[in-house]
Amino acid sequence: MPTTEVKERKKRRGASSNVLKSGKLKKIFVLDTSVILYDHRSIMEFDEHDIAIPIQVLEELDNFKKGNDHINFEAREFIRFLDQKLKGDYLNDWSPLNGRSKGRLKVIMTPGRMRLNAEEIFDSRKFDHKILNAALALQDEMPDKKVVLVSKDVALRLKAKSLHLHAEDFETGKIKDLSKLYSGRREVLKVRSTLIDKIFEDGEIEAEKLKIPDLIDNEFLILKNGKKSVLAWYQGSSGKVIRIERQQVYGVKARNAEQAFAIHAILNPEVNLVSIQGVAGTGKTLLALAAALEQRRNFHQIYVTRPIVPLSNKDIGYLPGDIKSKINPYMEPLWDNLKYIKSQFKESEKAAKAIDQMIESEKIQITPLTYIRGRSMSNVIFIVDEAQNLTPHEIKTIITRAGENTKIIFTGDIRQIDSPYLDSHSNGLTTMIEKLKGSHLFAHVTLEKGERSELANLANDLL
Repeated sequence: MPTTEVKERKKRRGASSNVLKSGKLKKIFVLDTSVILYDHRSIMEFDEHDIAIPIQVLEELDNFKKGNDHINFEAREFIRFLDQKLKGDYLNDWSPLNGRSKGRLKVIMTPGRMRLNAEEIFDSRKFDHKILNAALALQDEMPDKKVVLVSKDVALRLKAKSLHLHAEDFETGKIKDLSKLYSGRREVLKVRSTLIDKIFEDGEIEAEKLKIPDLIDNEFLILKNGKKSVLAWYQGSSGKVIRIERQQVYGVKARNAEQAFAIHAILNPEVNLVSIQGVAGTGKTLLALAAALEQRRNFHQIYVTRPIVPLSNKDIGYLPGDIKSKINPYMEPLWDNLKYIKSQFKESEKAAKAIDQMIESEKIQITPLTYIRGRSMSNVIFIVDEAQNLTPHEIKTIITRAGENTKIIFTGDIRQIDSPYLDSHSNGLTTMIEKLKGSHLFAHVTLEKGERSELANLANDLL
């Protein structure tokens, strides 16, 4: 039998193994289903800490694995990922994640007795409360470690905290301060009057003469001196600031500087990827469609798409009719913009007839994003509306499908999220804007001034 001294030494060694080199206590992160549906590789983002997955999460993932939506894809990928990572190991035992400086992984089966029981306090019929119980049981079982529930479900995090259980959002890749999010444009005051005159005369100027700090490639500028002003664009490859004129594209004219910037970005052959962010009524989708039609001869097709995320969280199966009848209500806003562009011309004019011909010949295709997955895109303009409802992984998937002579345009409002798994800080549009700024292939514009109507502006400002 070991002596008391030996027992104490073993106890101290066990305790020290729960402390990282940094001196911080090693944690156990319990992952909710929402985290995995957001990013199937999330389990690799917790450094040396251990990860526990309640068995109910695997059950929910099994229910999500069928379908063409991004959450179905993430569910399938995680199941495969887990199978590859833990090949040959039992999931109900702690197993190494087979990565450098990574912790261990375990699936929590039916928990034993615990001090608090979420199913008794809330409801025994919901999987969320079984997941809470799994975390609570682990907390009682391993009091020397900090157990943290990680979920993108705000309500579940609040319930966890009410039970004295630590809870956090999954914040990898999350943009913390939206007030500092790249807008793609800036206003520069007190520019020398002679320099503004030179830009008007020559159409360009060496950027160094303007002495504007930290210019970003493809950044748009409003240069001012009193009543004098000029719109310009910074071309990083040449180091020049180039004048921009307001253009009309397929009957649609820029009504403000921001819209002029957006049109310039879409028409610019040096830019293959454009994002336009702004509240309702600023003209995001309309400008993207009109500028795409203006370039119709340069591309074989124009794809216009949006993710299907109904406000009631019902899928398209709740609507009657065939697949086309089910999809049309979600695509109607895109058709409305196309009709508006067509209305700028008389029915007898070539421009109006050209739109009808492009629709009939499928040179213009309006389709849900679900049916684009897996397709290769070459010689096309690809417009993705409501991009704020996409995850960073989905945005990456779309961009990596781009072939030769392809331009991709993302439009959306980062504060108008319909997906239950995303927010304004973590959606794909926000992530793309922040991570791709400064690339010579990427241009971004934030639209702030509403142009739909005075009534729409009133709602955006006061409601």
